[in-house]
Amino acid sequence: MRQQGVTLIQMMFALAAAGLLTQLGVTAYSRMSEDLHQTAVARALAQTLREARNQAALRHRAVLVQPLQGDWGKGWQMTLEHNGQLLGEYQPPRPTRIVASDARVVRFSARGAPLGMGFGGITLLICQRVPPLSLQQVVLSPSGRVSLRNEEDARCAGG
Repeated sequence: MRQQGVTLIQMMFALAAAGLLTQLGVTAYSRMSEDLHQTAVARALAQTLREARNQAALRHRAVLVQPLQGDWGKGWQMTLEHNGQLLGEYQPPRPTRIVASDARVVRFSARGAPLGMGFGGITLLICQRVPPLSLQQVVLSPSGRVSLRNEEDARCAGG
């Protein structure tokens, strides 16, 4: 008599293979989601810095970009320095760790140039949760140029 259906061992192997594939898929999706989130936050920060520079030059007024509650990861706002008028604000959709190499506030002069004692530029690292690496970096050069960089070896120390 010929056997019909599957044996218990065959069923267990099929379930084990399905479980393994599901786990690999969830891990890959999680990593991709984190990378996309980092990229979106980096682009939003770079766009805000570019917009602040443009607004300063257009309005002939100094413009500030500062972190919300002293933490870039909670978001940032762009304001006019002389009266505090809010020009824009961004809050990431989920918690993000951002490490700044220097200044807690970025100021642009009425001509659109970065201000500050010996301003040598600032790098903002958008950090992954685990491990403490940054694939996305927003760099404001001493001349005021804003660039996005994608470097795999940057470490998010401090915080």
